[in-house]
Formats: sequence, structure tokens, C-alpha cells
Amino acid sequence: MKFSEFYLPTLREGGGDAIIASHRLMFRSGMIRKLSNGLFAYLPLGLRSFRKLENIIREEIEAIGAREIKAPVVVPGELWKESGRWDSMGDALLRAKNRLNVDLVVSPTAEEAFTAIVREDLFSYKQLPVNLYQINTKYRDEIRPRYGVMRAREFVMFDAYSFHVDEESLDSVYKAMGRAYKRIFKRCGLSVIPVKADSGAMGGAGSEEFMVESLIGDNILLLCPACDYSANVEKAGCQADFTPVPPLQEAKTRASSLPAVEIIDTPEVKTIAELCTFLKTDAKNFIKTLIYRALNVELDLSGVCNLERKKPSPDALPVYPEVFVAVCIRGDLDVNEVKLASVLKAAELALASEEDVRRITQAPLGFAGPVGLSAIPIIADESALAIPCAFTGALAEDKHYKNVVYGRDWTPFMSADLRTVKAGDKCPVCGEALYEKKGNELGHIFKLGKKYSTSMHLAYLDETGKSQIPTMGCYGIGLDRTLASVIEEHHDEAGIIWTATLAPFDVIIVPVKYDGEVKAAADELAAHLQKYGIDVLLDDRAERAGVKFNDADLIGIPYRVVVGDKNLSHDPPEFEIKKRGSKDSELIERGRAADYLAQRVRLDIEQLNGDES
Repeated sequence: MKFSEFYLPTLREGGGDAIIASHRLMFRSGMIRKLSNGLFAYLPLGLRSFRKLENIIREEIEAIGAREIKAPVVVPGELWKESGRWDSMGDALLRAKNRLNVDLVVSPTAEEAFTAIVREDLFSYKQLPVNLYQINTKYRDEIRPRYGVMRAREFVMFDAYSFHVDEESLDSVYKAMGRAYKRIFKRCGLSVIPVKADSGAMGGAGSEEFMVESLIGDNILLLCPACDYSANVEKAGCQADFTPVPPLQEAKTRASSLPAVEIIDTPEVKTIAELCTFLKTDAKNFIKTLIYRALNVELDLSGVCNLERKKPSPDALPVYPEVFVAVCIRGDLDVNEVKLASVLKAAELALASEEDVRRITQAPLGFAGPVGLSAIPIIADESALAIPCAFTGALAEDKHYKNVVYGRDWTPFMSADLRTVKAGDKCPVCGEALYEKKGNELGHIFKLGKKYSTSMHLAYLDETGKSQIPTMGCYGIGLDRTLASVIEEHHDEAGIIWTATLAPFDVIIVPVKYDGEVKAAADELAAHLQKYGIDVLLDDRAERAGVKFNDADLIGIPYRVVVGDKNLSHDPPEFEIKKRGSKDSELIERGRAADYLAQRVRLDIEQLNGDES
């Protein structure tokens, strides 16, 4: 391919809003152009690398038995109403109507579409498992698209969906997908960190994210230096730093020997820090109580909540449209709102307004507590249950309780791990202190269970002829952010340093001046390399050598070959060959340059494509 025949508009400067290296370099190198906030076009150079990434994914996913289909990007809104996500996805879901006034969705994900496709043809257990995938466009109406293609509104994802008769079958494919992901990212030259994660809006019992370390990462990872434990902060657990909580009856018995609860005056003292100073005690002796407003809650609160469960649509699971809950946790700890939303199975979650707190607790902000709070369900982190004699708000202005005891003075509706784990907390596996890193998610695998197959009436007949609901898995990789992450990990001040497997071209030939014998030698080398199957870009432009060298470094092609009169005059004639990212170049005889380059390119690719250890 000649440069003059290729659309490659390089720029000296990055986009004005380009903050991170990948955004800046993708823009400058002519890989992408911005059409609107969060909407990007791939130009020929970028698309060549993008297609190579697609092929890596296809090879690895096909190897574990998944088969490719292509679902439409625009799908009937009725499918999303069946699953219950028409309302729960909120404003991120781009809804539309056609000329017949039929609701449509521009897909942000494809659980509904794949479930609807499979239910048309699934009849017998003999057809399972089924594992289908696509590489297709998605759209999510991000509030703040940023960092170029790293967080855009329109993007391309690999997503796969598997259907199974039981958990054993699902687990087998789930693990195979995890291994395939590791091979995919290794072939891309990426250092990924698999971490336990929250399933979020996807639902399901288990999930794992594949992260890359990043200074601008959206995720905080908790890692153990002594064992292989790693988790997103949304899911991370830790060893308890308190005495295990006894069963309720035992707690009630123990409470009889503890001091009676007292009410104390705390004038103009609201925060935990102020209370610690005022009462001369430690935050670990406080029960902190927060009031949350949750929407579309699937957790059954019968017996503690007089609200009526409703169905967002006829086929959806019943939910409480709006629920207020009190969350109790030890005073020195923070509530992990992702864990709380997962426990409640809530679509949305936020702290209650000051007005709602006053209405529920009959007190201003800062004086909530579990004692006597009967208007809403109480959910407790186990740390709050373990405080022997706690301080807490008394549901009255300038009043707090002293000597509050679990089992005697208050009992929650349920307890759960609601704690935000931080660096320094003990690893739940081995007890070593955890440390933090920032990361960006590239891929995610989920055990969805029967959430979608149940709500969308997907069923099959088992060996006895009885109707059964299949369990599902879901798997995704963001191609745009994977490509950007490769650039984040592999670049220098001059530009991109492409890995061999994703480079848009393998070799760039730079004639110092494209005429005469230099032109003949450059054309000959390009032809020989193409016969070897090597992707070659020949810079035939009438530009200064310095401009060509700068562009070669910017676009990051792995091998640069300089063809000039000086080295061609050697006996024998030579080319100057330099690997991108290396400080040194070498002179190779003209007659063996094609063989040399072909071998080097193949070895580089083989090294990345080797087995994942």
C-alpha cells in the first residue's frame, strides 16, 4: 500500500479535548475523527487495527465452541418491557418510535435480543448448551462521554450469550470464556488483572471483570500482594476486624448482662467526627445510620414493608417501585452503594433527601438510628451488629443513645456485607493487607442465571418431557477501549508503539527521496514483503525525510526501513532497519532484507500468540 493512495491525515497536535494519550494519539495518527461528543468515526488506519482485534477475538471464541450471529442494533422495545429493563435502565437507554408508533431501543446490550432469538428455536434439552456471539455496535447515552473511544456513546462490543440445562454446564463455559479472554488480551499485548466484580444491571450470581491498570481508571481494584485475590471495590470483601456476630438468640442472652440504653444530650453535634470529640470515644463505637431511596426493588420485603409490589410490564418480575431503607454500619466505615443495590436488587439507589429523612425519622439529618425506627426496613452491615455497647442517633434533634445493643434494642430486617473495602484492610483469603490500583474494565463475564429466561418465557423440555427454564451466561469485551488501552500501555513521546498482532501495517518503507534507484529498491522490497504476506506501507510522498520519520513513529508501525542513496552505495547495498521503540537501528543487506523482516514480524506475532500460562 502506497501512502499517497491511503487516506492517512496525520496531525501535529491532538484534539483540544484530548486528555489521555490514547485519545490524543488516535486523533493525531489519523485513526479516528470526532463527529460529536461521544461519537467517533474510524478512518482507514484505525480500522485496520480494529479488524485485527476482531479477528483475534473471533479465533479465540470460535475455538471454545461459540458461533457468530448478528442481531439488529435497533430492537423492539417490547423485548425490553418483557425483561423489565425498559424502565429500570433509565436515561442511558436510547428509546425511539417508528412511524407506526412502535417502541424501539438502540441496543446498549443484547440479553433481550439473544434470548428472543433462541426461544424461537429451543425445544429440547438435547439442543443445549447453546453459545452464540456477535461483534456489533452498541449505544449508551452516557452523561459524560470522555477520554475518546475509552468512554463513548456509540461503541463496538463482542458479546456472547450461553444457555444451559444446569449450573455445571454454565460453569464450564464460564471458565472457558475466562481462559479465552486471557488469551485474547495476551495476544493484544495487554497486562490484564482479572477481578471479582458486581453483576450490576445485568443481574446474576457471579461475575468477573478483566481490568487494565490506568491512572484515569473508572474502577478501584483491591489486590493482595501475597495471594491471587483481586476484586473491584464494588465487590471486594475483607476479613472482619471485629468479633464474629453471635446468632440472634445468643445475642439477646448476652444483652441481658450489658448496661441499659441511655439517652444523652448532644447539642449541635451531628457528624461522627464531632461526636467522637464530644463524647471522647472512637468512631468504631458508633452505629452510623443512612437513609436510602431505592427504585424498582426486586427483594421481597413482605412483612416489613406495607408497599405493594407491582409489575413494570405484564411479563416482568414484580418490584417495589420506590422503597426507603435504613442502612446501619460501624461509624468508621463507609457503605458500598453497589453492594447495597445488589442486595436490594434495585435498579437505582441514592441517599434520601433531607426532607425525606425528616419525614421518616422525625428528626433532622445527623440523628438517625435503628432504635425505634419502624417506618422502613433496616439493613445492617455485620460490623454494626458486633458493637457491644454502641452510640447512635436517637431520632430526635441533639439527642443520641448510649449502650445500644443488637438483639435487645434493635434487630435489622437482614444483615449483609455492605462495607467499602479500602487499602490496608485484610485479604479475605490470606489476611495480608490489601493495596489499591485504578483500572479500566475491558471485559466482563457474568453468570446471569435465569433472570432473562424466566421473564422472557424461554423454556425447553427435559428428558422426562417436563418444561424447564435454562440458565444463562453473558460475556462481553469492549473493542474500542481495548484498542485504546493497547495504545495507553504501548506508546512514547513520539507516538504509538503497536504490538505486532494489532499493527495496521507490519513494515513501513521510507525512501529518503522516492525516485531513481531509491524508488526501484523500495518498490522491490515492498513487492517481496507482500509475497511473504507482510502488510507494507510505502511512504512515496514528496516530503522531507524528517516529516516521514516523524509520521512513521507517530503511527507506530513495528518496523521502519529507510532506503537512501548513501546505504545503497555500500557494497553490498544495504537498508537501515529500525524497530519502533528501539533506540538502535541496523544495516541489512538489500538482498536478504525481505527474508529478515518477514522472519522478525512472524516471530513477534508468534511470541504474542503463544499459549497463555
